[in-house]
Amino acid sequence: MNDSKNRLGQEIKGHLLTGISWMIPLIVAAGICIALGQVIGGTNVAEKTGSFAWMLNQIGGWGMGLIVPLISAAIAYSIADRPGFAPGLIVGFICGQIQTGFIGGILGGFLVGYTVLLLRRYIKLPASMQGLMPVMILPVLSTVIAGLLMMTFIGQPIVWLQKALIHLLESMQGGSKFLMGAILGAMATFDFGGPVNKTMSLFADGMLVDGIYGPEAVKFVGSIIPPFGITLSFLLTRHKYTKAEKEALKAAFPMGICMITEGVIPIAARDLLRVVASCVVASAIAGGLIMVWGVEAPVPHGGMFVVPLFTKPLMFCLALGIGTVICGVMLSLMKKRVTQADEEFDDIDDSNVRDEDIKFTLE
Repeated sequence: MNDSKNRLGQEIKGHLLTGISWMIPLIVAAGICIALGQVIGGTNVAEKTGSFAWMLNQIGGWGMGLIVPLISAAIAYSIADRPGFAPGLIVGFICGQIQTGFIGGILGGFLVGYTVLLLRRYIKLPASMQGLMPVMILPVLSTVIAGLLMMTFIGQPIVWLQKALIHLLESMQGGSKFLMGAILGAMATFDFGGPVNKTMSLFADGMLVDGIYGPEAVKFVGSIIPPFGITLSFLLTRHKYTKAEKEALKAAFPMGICMITEGVIPIAARDLLRVVASCVVASAIAGGLIMVWGVEAPVPHGGMFVVPLFTKPLMFCLALGIGTVICGVMLSLMKKRVTQADEEFDDIDDSNVRDEDIKFTLE
């Protein structure tokens, strides 16, 4: 029973990640077009009809309108293969029209995909008509069924939820904004690109689709602080890092510039509690500042290279700097001095190590 639940969970996660992987290039392309348009034409670029900046802004805006249909179609395709793509696209467009947003697009994709699978299982046609299944029968029936369900029973509750969430974020002031940013920042850092980080990233991307850009900026700062903060800690207290950790930092810092957090995992694995604690505290504070200061990121990826496209990029850099210093100082104070045993452990040929010889402590 547990195995089947785990398999189902992994299957759903795989389909969701497929949808996200298809969506990200579109968000990046559209978001950068919008950001460039606003950088060139100013905040009132929409009024400068016919100008180059206006065209960029329009291209990006139209591109953003494709995000919900695309993720719906991609998830449906991942589940049901080619017969799911067109219905997924149509249901995703319906989600955009009735304003269910990103959440509706995801649910629409799953609805279409599994509807196609059910239809394929229970509809039996003569061999001479099998060719109609993938090109007509499955797409048409799944479009009608999933489309009607989305427009009636499923869509409206999602619309209410979406509007309530957006209203909550827009109405936040002062302390509540800081708290929201702190929670998101901590989640972005907590497991260095793991499930908690992916959950926060999914939320931020969903808000980006709906025109709320603050959480994306928090995602950026929470993803960049760990490699930057650990590098600062190394510069402050070199004697507390083994040779292997120093080598790992040579890759982790450049990866951090590109907003790739996973480079710090080899370092965190050696001193998990201290590294996670310092990174989470620092990212929570920086995330809170990002939200309070109104920093917004119009793109979901790109690391430090796209920071000039942010609203208030200097404030973002200030929050990043504060978080980096907090992380670096905390970790330097908490981290133990490297011993000869630590260095020897890194030099061990792990092919000769038995499981029973490995001991873990929380010292």
